Amino acid sequence: MAIRKRLTGLALGVAGLAVIGLLAGFTYQLPFVQERLAWRVSELRARIKYALSPPGEAVFTPNPTLVAMVQLTVNALTPTATTTPTPGPTTIPTLTATPTDVPTPIPASVQLKGVRHEYQKWNNCGPATLGMALSFWGWEGDQRPIAAYVKPNPRDKNVMPYELEGFVEAETGLRALVRVGGDLNLLKTLIAEGYPVTIEKGFEGAGFDGWMGHYEVLTGYDDGRSRFTAQDSYIMPDLPVSYRDVEIYWRNFNYTFLVIYPPDRETELLSILGPLADEETSNQLAAQKASDEIYATTDRDQFFAWFNRGSSLVSLRDYQGAAQAYDAAFKLYASLEPATRPWRMLWYQTGPYFAYYYSGRYLDVLNLATQTLSIMDEPNLEESYYWRALARLALGDTDGAVTDLRTSLDYHPGFAPTTAQLQSMGLAP
Repeated sequence: MAIRKRLTGLALGVAGLAVIGLLAGFTYQLPFVQERLAWRVSELRARIKYALSPPGEAVFTPNPTLVAMVQLTVNALTPTATTTPTPGPTTIPTLTATPTDVPTPIPASVQLKGVRHEYQKWNNCGPATLGMALSFWGWEGDQRPIAAYVKPNPRDKNVMPYELEGFVEAETGLRALVRVGGDLNLLKTLIAEGYPVTIEKGFEGAGFDGWMGHYEVLTGYDDGRSRFTAQDSYIMPDLPVSYRDVEIYWRNFNYTFLVIYPPDRETELLSILGPLADEETSNQLAAQKASDEIYATTDRDQFFAWFNRGSSLVSLRDYQGAAQAYDAAFKLYASLEPATRPWRMLWYQTGPYFAYYYSGRYLDVLNLATQTLSIMDEPNLEESYYWRALARLALGDTDGAVTDLRTSLDYHPGFAPTTAQLQSMGLAP
């Protein structure tokens, strides 16, 4: 009898634990609970993963056989092509000033008011920053509808500038423009003319493990103190950031900037931007700027300069030149101290996939995507799965490609490139 009671008690205890486990699992799925606890779970998982396998020690090496084979093809098709990148893109536009192009002097200090600061939720730097930028123009929403639109999965670690631009164009009645190749004087001019500027930049410190990408809204500047005023979704409102730090970390993202504006002020904004108003010219000038910086920088800054050149050439559809630039960037990356390597780079910038894929280097695409996913605490980059799927298709692995495409949609439901690829294969998304 006593044994039966003990067994009954044990069974009830196990059942109770099972019920508690189910309730805990259900509770964790509630949005407000996820918002408070998910980042802690993610951070713990990341710390364990990175302690066991430091991501900075992983190095991608382009396949030398593929590099040589593709280069032989390039040489055969274009006998005058060189085997090493040349400074600057193939053609740089000639910019002719007119009397109306004389710049108007700007004040030594400007501080714009009207941006409502908002601290970011988990993985919500992009949506929170965009919400702040929109608030200047009277938009009354916050980061939540933006996040739901651009990153349906809250675990998505990054939002691309074009995705932020897409939200503005589709959901707000305002317009947005993304360009590369900016400089400090342009940032100050835009602010002086009443346009807060969102920049994409590198970020280090504040308890994070290594380098990562970040967005900030610049709302002011002060030449006397050589600093900008940034609305930072992670640190604080009205954050002072030195001109030097902006330039160093802005370089990490090819001097990318986003400007929001009312439709009736488009002509004014394009005039302020000058040659950068044209997207093709913007990419050409950014490629030239990167080429100049390759010879003016060293170490990690030079890595970013080579990477930027590759990204600009991808935008200019010079995939062979871009691939060569990325090859140089990855070679330099391998020479950096592991602790300084920006190992999250492919979370934010996917240019190498374009360059290698359209150069016929499918195995490099596959290997780069696989390494990028393998060093993550949670491999949830929809873009990497998409490009790996394309590489697998090109290499004859249809089943593996479909699996990657399905996984891409698991992490980003409705991701347009993946949906289109599945439909082209006669499969339902």
